Amino acid sequence: MKVNKVCCIGAGYVGGPTMAVIALKCPDLQVTVVDVRKERIDSWNGPFDSLPVYEPGLKEIIEKVRGRNLFFSSEIDIAIDSSDMIFMAVNTPTKTEGVGAGMAADLKYIEACAKNIAQVAKTDKIVVEKSTLPVRTAEKIREILDNQGRAGVSFEILSNPEFLAEGTAIQDLFKSDRVLIGGDSTSKGKKAVQALVDIYKNWIPIEKIITTNVWSSELAKLASNAMLAQRISSINSISALCEKTNADIHELSKAIGMDHRIGPHFLNASVGFGGSCFQKDILNLVYLCKYYGLEEVAEYWHQVIKINDYQKNRFAQKIIDGLGGDLLGKRIAILGWAFKANTNDSRESPAIYVTKKLVERGANVKIFDPLVSLSTIMRDIEDYKIDKDACSISSNIDECINDVELVAILTEASAYKDLGKELLIFDGRGINKNAKFSIGK
Repeated sequence: MKVNKVCCIGAGYVGGPTMAVIALKCPDLQVTVVDVRKERIDSWNGPFDSLPVYEPGLKEIIEKVRGRNLFFSSEIDIAIDSSDMIFMAVNTPTKTEGVGAGMAADLKYIEACAKNIAQVAKTDKIVVEKSTLPVRTAEKIREILDNQGRAGVSFEILSNPEFLAEGTAIQDLFKSDRVLIGGDSTSKGKKAVQALVDIYKNWIPIEKIITTNVWSSELAKLASNAMLAQRISSINSISALCEKTNADIHELSKAIGMDHRIGPHFLNASVGFGGSCFQKDILNLVYLCKYYGLEEVAEYWHQVIKINDYQKNRFAQKIIDGLGGDLLGKRIAILGWAFKANTNDSRESPAIYVTKKLVERGANVKIFDPLVSLSTIMRDIEDYKIDKDACSISSNIDECINDVELVAILTEASAYKDLGKELLIFDGRGINKNAKFSIGK
């Protein structure tokens, strides 16, 4: 099954970088990325220094392939109709209402994609789940495509979850630990799987391309993120004990990480994890466990979220205590708004939750992040119902830390490591040697 044209629905943190690398590594393949948000497509087609997604190395790839074999378009129907393979890389947030609210994944965008494909496609298509989805979502997608598609048009559904870490996404794509492709065991299913294998094997060693059934592939992403998040919450829970016992969390993490059965990754204590994946994926996993009657398993994984919330609240309380318990009118600098360094993604960022708690206690905050846009910060402030009159956004570090009572470090950017001794610094990432308080110390 030869694929000549690929379409990706969703021009966000997954779709944009993934399709850019595919276009770079497969120069004979025409790749089109589409999105319902015209302003996002315009940004992808705009200046290379103002792309809507920041990832080290991404700009250089876009410069090479945009207009050659990578295109960004708002013409969704045209791209769907002309493509042989369609990736679905749309958002799957946690449901806010209805059955499973607060835990289950909201599949409305995935279902809208499937309906659009069904209504537009005039020829057979391979449809690839790229978004993080609950196990057995492919059944729902197939139901929509089969029931609403044109007569004589057939679809093959593949699961190809992304395992990208923001800030290292390009390197993750270039040198993937593994590429997982789930498909049906039918003859057509196997041909569809092979078509996707043929794309990835242009740069991924064939031994790192793993083929499974669809259900295993879907569940693998949720389980992987749950395991990683559990490590972060585990080491963060130990950081509280370190502060009580005068143990050093960095020394402890190093000692633990040298155990080859555990390894060194995801063992840096911090103010907590954020981003679009961990929280919603674990909550989705909790919901699935509850759905299947596995209450004890559900509570085990739910505790990972509870420890993460505990760590964010604990850091905010440290700041409150450090200022004598009264924040009324106190000025606090928030350094870092993204959920971690080297990304402009602020979804579920600990900085948002810490800022909200400080403002609710009467503080005025000054916010600086070198990558997150003013409009994104203002949207977050509005979405999380933070008093905007108590918040100001600085254009540089010096402006942000000028005339404040306390500096709070919320991401691990290198620029925050050497801030001077004259500042009262509370470090949520354990990177500043002059901090009055640092997580785990």
